[in-house]
Amino acid sequence: MSNLRMHLLVCGGTGCTSSDSLKLVDRLNESLEKHGISNEVEVVITGCFGFCEKGPIIKVYPDNVFYVLVKPEDAEEIVAEHVIKGRRVERLLYEEPNLNVKLEEQKDLPFYKRQIRIALRNCGTINPEDINESLAVGGYQALAACISEKTRDEVIDTIVKSGLRGRGGAGFPTGMKWKLAKQSVSDVKYIICNADEGDPGAFMDRSILEGDPHSVLEAMAIAGYAIGASQGYIYVRAEYPLAIRRLNIAIEQARESGLLGKDILGQGFDFDIDLTFGSGAFVCGEETALIHSIEGDRGEPTTKPPFPSESGLWGKPTCINNVETLANIPVIISKGADWFSKIGSEKSKGTKVFALAGKIKNVGLVEVPIGMTLRDIIYEIGGGIKDDRKFKAVQTGGPSGGCITEENLDIPIDYETLNSIGSMMGSGGMIVMDEDNCMVDIAKFYLGFSVDESCGKCSPCRIGTKRLYEILDKITKGQGTEEDLYELKELGEIIKDTALCGLGQTAPNPVLSTLNYFYDEYLAHVRDKKCPAGVCKSLLTYRVIEDKCIGCTACARACPVSCISGAPKKVHEIDQTKCIKCGSCYDACKFSAIEMR
Repeated sequence: MSNLRMHLLVCGGTGCTSSDSLKLVDRLNESLEKHGISNEVEVVITGCFGFCEKGPIIKVYPDNVFYVLVKPEDAEEIVAEHVIKGRRVERLLYEEPNLNVKLEEQKDLPFYKRQIRIALRNCGTINPEDINESLAVGGYQALAACISEKTRDEVIDTIVKSGLRGRGGAGFPTGMKWKLAKQSVSDVKYIICNADEGDPGAFMDRSILEGDPHSVLEAMAIAGYAIGASQGYIYVRAEYPLAIRRLNIAIEQARESGLLGKDILGQGFDFDIDLTFGSGAFVCGEETALIHSIEGDRGEPTTKPPFPSESGLWGKPTCINNVETLANIPVIISKGADWFSKIGSEKSKGTKVFALAGKIKNVGLVEVPIGMTLRDIIYEIGGGIKDDRKFKAVQTGGPSGGCITEENLDIPIDYETLNSIGSMMGSGGMIVMDEDNCMVDIAKFYLGFSVDESCGKCSPCRIGTKRLYEILDKITKGQGTEEDLYELKELGEIIKDTALCGLGQTAPNPVLSTLNYFYDEYLAHVRDKKCPAGVCKSLLTYRVIEDKCIGCTACARACPVSCISGAPKKVHEIDQTKCIKCGSCYDACKFSAIEMR
């Protein structure tokens, strides 16, 4: 190691590995070997850098040069030019569109400038499969301090004072949850990490597990010490193979290093962790359903009380936190509650990781202080709307959340404010939409997800959400009435008030929020039988514009059902009784002679 003069950090998260970053690693190693400098330069596979839109990414250390959109065939040039000659490969540097300048260092990129990375602090920095790299950046020091220097009450008091709230959705105070679990009297207690990330478009927890698994293991051990538990479980969905592999490696390394298992660090504290796998059921993100799944039963929620802190896994007191919540714990212990509580807003402390997706230029993971405005997140960090189209809405909180419109772009993003406008923080999914999105169709999409994911235990969710979906389906097919709009709102409110668990109680949110903010769009569907965004196929009409048609026959040749007639060099005509509204003619016409309305 003493001979190493440079490290090439290559993103090894799921997104970049699907874009050949592992082939890039192989090519870099081959090039280093060819030039005889493999003993001087090391290629390191890291977790996700967050800037998914620009992956695969390479960061050259200690030069701090940040290369984006790197392909395997770029490896030789990077080695020959940068590693050997010290010259930057200009074409692989990030170019800021608004400034037309190449930016060399990660910290200078607008995507990163406003971020404060706490939960993501080590993602993209260390090799997640090497515990020594975690130890080198302070891993397990917080655990050592807790079990050797602090009482259990002192540890819990630190978390309480920090103001950390659960990052899984509802935002319940983490320290209070720990305190309640500690107060419960039992011979056995459990810690559970909820890694069953199920929101469409959300990948925060997966990235933390892939990029910094030891931070979660350390936090679980700290929680175990605080409440008096000696066993932990990570409930992770089986669709996360890379996260599972790295967790298994991390757990084994921690055991071998004496950081998990019996008599940790010789302090008489026992704590171990096992993995248990979920099958991708969204409802198992709810605490009681998750517990039943671990026990081997059907993942269905039960009424509370009793809460898991009183009677959870196998009837024993259980503390459940999600991945992002736990990733904050070691830093809070190390830097103190006051340091953490100075970040964020008055009632929502710290940072929040968001998964930016949809119609946004910079798709990726961002970690920002809670309270930052939506405008800053979308336009400064996210780079604005793709193709510079008009912003329409953003869905926060996944299927459980609601749509936020342009009039609310300047509100602070925190738990209370989002709830007040009919949305929620959720786990951190943030789907951005532009003028080409139909809000009725968006509501239908999320309702379809909730219908599929309902466990079916309670009637409001099992039957009510299906009825909501059926009404939305009618509307998008041009069969809806204004009475349906009234029924949507009334039924949505009933489901919110009567469903058993959080899935059912929040399932109507996408419908109610879009009804509230985009009522005119619903009216256009039911009154005018038109979809303003041109998304709902049943409401579309394709017509040939006579003045523009030159009879090139391109539309007729593209039509899959042969509903377009007309001789060459003559105006064509679309038979509306046969048209399936596929849009092939519209796409094929090079003369803008097909009108869609």
